[in-house]
Amino acid sequence: MTTEHEIPPQEDPSWLGIGAVLAAIGASVCCVGPLLLISLGIGGAWMSAFTSMETVRPYFIILTLIFIGLGYRKLYLIPDSCEEGEACALPEVKHKQRMIFWIGSALILLLLTFPWYAPIFMN
Repeated sequence: MTTEHEIPPQEDPSWLGIGAVLAAIGASVCCVGPLLLISLGIGGAWMSAFTSMETVRPYFIILTLIFIGLGYRKLYLIPDSCEEGEACALPEVKHKQRMIFWIGSALILLLLTFPWYAPIFMN
């Protein structure tokens, strides 16, 4: 009689990236939202509701930076728990994960800093 070995569930680090993106969107909705709607030709007084998000923007910025930090910690500081021969142990996979992390972090930081360079697009 053969017994099956239970495979421990792998941690899914994708929630770190999703959380960082959502927090960055929340942090920039006060500025990106109205600009996007105006560029689409949609206007109205109700767009001022987006500016009310400015008060919570610092909290979203902090949350975004925390998620980026957790992603960095997962990729660089925590030792891998992969067995030899698994896909996560391959250097190519680790390299791709790190490239996606840095590209995603750069895009997220561009989104976070949008309110500072938005006036360039409005003039």
